[in-house]
Amino acid sequence: MWMLPGQNQSWVSEFILLGFSSDPKSNRILFTVFLLLYLSSVLGNGLIFTLICLDTHLHTPMYFFLCILSLMDMGYISTTMPQMLVHLLGHSQTISFAGCWMQMYMVGALGLTECILFVVMAYDRYVAICYPLRYTVILSWGLCRWLAAGTWACGFFFSLIHTFFTMRLPYCGPNMVNHYYCEGPSVRSLACMDTRLIEMVDRVISVFVVVVPLSLILASYIHIALAILKIKSTRGRCKAFSTCASHLTVVTFFYVPVTYIYTKPKSSYSPEQDKHISLFYSVFSALLNPVVYSLRNKDIKVAFLKVMGRGRVAW
Repeated sequence: MWMLPGQNQSWVSEFILLGFSSDPKSNRILFTVFLLLYLSSVLGNGLIFTLICLDTHLHTPMYFFLCILSLMDMGYISTTMPQMLVHLLGHSQTISFAGCWMQMYMVGALGLTECILFVVMAYDRYVAICYPLRYTVILSWGLCRWLAAGTWACGFFFSLIHTFFTMRLPYCGPNMVNHYYCEGPSVRSLACMDTRLIEMVDRVISVFVVVVPLSLILASYIHIALAILKIKSTRGRCKAFSTCASHLTVVTFFYVPVTYIYTKPKSSYSPEQDKHISLFYSVFSALLNPVVYSLRNKDIKVAFLKVMGRGRVAW
């Protein structure tokens, strides 16, 4: 805590992240579990990213966006997990005010960017199935780069607004955050002033980056479903649907918990429950993406075997 000059009010200079448990034995078990999850996620996404970069056959719009998703997932989980692992084994669970500011911003930026990226990936599948002969014409590399740049810009911009309004609130009382990272609503609940205006700003942001993208994804898949139903052969239908199954799986796993947490009314806010639910989109989603895209994707498997074959030859 530190004192403002000429004032009697003390202000928070650091926060304490309570995490999941205060029991040392439980923390050691949690450390092992989360370390394995973190390493598996980074290695899995790193492998997908590397394969797409190395194999020229994967240099298509679909895999370009998948490559960005893998990079984003590695960054997203790395903004929270390493610090949580340190806190699980360390005696101190503090994070500086500036560190909390930066962590909140990066988690928000990468999370919001991922929300928008899923819309772009849904549009990619829509064009591929509804306009297969014009796929490469519509999704030119120029458009792909602009879509990628736009998703990053929107995510980082909206996160800046959210973080700025949250962290400029006065924090003059308790500094214990009931979460494993500096999550916006958890930190904001410690502010010593009315936060209704900030909550309204967050609600507007949630509409733009959660509700609108989800609506666009649903609209894309309605058109995709109608296009698939027009395919006469069963084999053709199955092949068309299989190209969307991986995307649908990761979108569902990511959007369901995000929508639940960030669109529900304040009266339903439950720190303990929300802390556990957030693991689904901040940890498990990053782990699930490479598993789903590698197990269900023949191109990724072929690329992996090619790279392994080159490695054996070189050896």
